[in-house]
Amino acid sequence: MSEAAIIKTIAVDGESQNVTTQSVSHSMSDSRSGSWLGHSAKLWFAVTVVGQWIFAAYVAMFYGGVAISGDLSGWNKVMPHGYVAGDSIGNFAVGMHLLLALVVLVGGPLQLIPQIRSYAPKLHRVNGRIYIFTAFILSLGGLFMVWSRGVAGGEIGKYSISLNAILIMMFAGLAVYHAIKRDIKTHRRWALRLFIAMGGVWFFRIGLMLWLMVHQAPVGFDPKTFEGPFLSFLGFAQYLIPLAVAQMYFAASDSKSPKVKLAFSFSLVVLTLAMAGGIFAASMGMWLPRI
Repeated sequence: MSEAAIIKTIAVDGESQNVTTQSVSHSMSDSRSGSWLGHSAKLWFAVTVVGQWIFAAYVAMFYGGVAISGDLSGWNKVMPHGYVAGDSIGNFAVGMHLLLALVVLVGGPLQLIPQIRSYAPKLHRVNGRIYIFTAFILSLGGLFMVWSRGVAGGEIGKYSISLNAILIMMFAGLAVYHAIKRDIKTHRRWALRLFIAMGGVWFFRIGLMLWLMVHQAPVGFDPKTFEGPFLSFLGFAQYLIPLAVAQMYFAASDSKSPKVKLAFSFSLVVLTLAMAGGIFAASMGMWLPRI
């Protein structure tokens, strides 16, 4: 082989080796960024489940305890218009709403646990059907209560809650549709959106308590009337902001850029820490003292 040929061969081999090295490096970087994204999502989910189950314990023990005592007017200590004397239908609707809320608070997170989907698919299907049915009942019942009894926060609260109810029913329908179509990836994304929308009441409470913990005062609203610009904002933000974060998570998951994945992972960890602060404040200030 001539000297020129040898030089050419070495150059080609060197270039190929360099390309291979770059490909391996990029693959490892993408793997690490994907791993961080997965870990941050698991952290968010774990913190959310703990927070929602503390809330579930509060609902069961406070509202259930009041119901067992027979004095339903005790609901009004924490739920304006929760009990109205003489309104048997309305009071029954509130009681069923609380009971079904407990069902979704406990059963909702179970739908998103991969191990249950893999090793107990029948439980996943049965629990899913119960969850979807309950979502529709809660939404319709919520609309009935809001427009027949009113809501704390004024007129704007009626519209924010109504939009939440509409989104819940829409997400539930789309989750079922894609499950029937066997489009599992899309089904899971709509199921996550449903889970988030269903948690609107919970997000409202931790958002409010985080705000109070930071400011150490009821800034942006009147605590007596429970009205003000901050509560009007929070009424919509309680589900629209988490839904926007979920959409960014889907975009980061689909992205081929390691930087995008890492950037969102960091952002999600920061948001999760803020959420944990709200859970702590709500638990210590509202829920645990009444359990």
